[in-house]
Amino acid sequence: MEKVIIIRYSEIHLKGKNRGYFERVFALNIEKSLKGFKHETRRLSGRYLVEGFDEFQTDALLERLKRVFGIHSMSVALKVKSDMDLIFAAAKEVCSESGTFKVVSHRADKTFPLNSMQISAEIGGRLISCMDKISVDVHEPHFTINIDVRENGTSLVFNEFFKGAGGMPVGTSGKGLLLISGGIDSPVAGHMIAKRGMNIDCIHFHSYPYTNMQARDKVIELARVLSKYTCGTRLNIISVTHIQEEIHKKCNGEYMVTLLRRFMMRIAEKCALKSGAQCLITGESLGQVASQTVEGITSSNSVIKKLPVLRPLCGFDKDEIIERSRAIGAYDISVQPYEDCCTVFLPKHPVIKPTMENILSEEGKLDVEGLIDEAMQSLEVITL
Repeated sequence: MEKVIIIRYSEIHLKGKNRGYFERVFALNIEKSLKGFKHETRRLSGRYLVEGFDEFQTDALLERLKRVFGIHSMSVALKVKSDMDLIFAAAKEVCSESGTFKVVSHRADKTFPLNSMQISAEIGGRLISCMDKISVDVHEPHFTINIDVRENGTSLVFNEFFKGAGGMPVGTSGKGLLLISGGIDSPVAGHMIAKRGMNIDCIHFHSYPYTNMQARDKVIELARVLSKYTCGTRLNIISVTHIQEEIHKKCNGEYMVTLLRRFMMRIAEKCALKSGAQCLITGESLGQVASQTVEGITSSNSVIKKLPVLRPLCGFDKDEIIERSRAIGAYDISVQPYEDCCTVFLPKHPVIKPTMENILSEEGKLDVEGLIDEAMQSLEVITL
């Protein structure tokens, strides 16, 4: 008998005539996630089978696969020839030593001599006869032995389901550019949009030497965490030090954050259009900080000319965001005490409800296009 991993997909089965496209992208993402492991992947009816791997690497393979969007669930199974003696041997192997159980069988191969009910009854009877600490309970068993008799003359026997990441395969919903800071929110926002099938690139703004290189390294690590779910990502790094210095020198300090956000959005849109991204993504949550009031968001949005801006965290509170950050493995990196660019020249009392009239008046003191062009010259791209 051989140990294999069964992969069942999530929403793909709803896609009708387009299902083939989603399945191809899904299979490609599985292969990307398992790069470096010896294995073979093949498609069965409505599922995929990973086989030919070293059994001691089973847990490592599962950890990789748990981050692949589009997977509904997985099982580690024993694959045997469709013979009742061999199926029983596999069932005994996965059976717990004690407790109540039931056997659930599925017969895809209609030429197999026993139907599903007969398979379950016979295997269950054999198990009871040779194991004295187990008993049958078809309503609330402690464990279930699943038998899947396939059309190709093989059967799969397993007893456990592992939850997958769900969602849609990355790459089936276009491409977005995530504004990623060193905080908790933006990696979670990127993860949520990637779960809906979008390819994610990232853009980060830094203020070196006012912020140190550890702050930059922290963002690279956060992008690396996100890349594990997105089959890789590109991180664009841009300096806005000169922009902040100009705002600090020429404008009302209360508008520092508001004006800086407008520059960031302009630069992000420019980078997005250059790289083929179809939207911007931010980690803004309504009312969380001064720049995330309706007025602040309106100000930021008003400079975007061609692309939509997605804000998946807009209705989330901080505890919900932290919970998701922990779940994706980003939290411990996000809370490292290195400041991002938004903390540089931070006013004691930033304006909470800026009016467009005042914003445009302050912005009029700056060479907006010249500052943006200078920022674009500092662009550094890291592929993760």
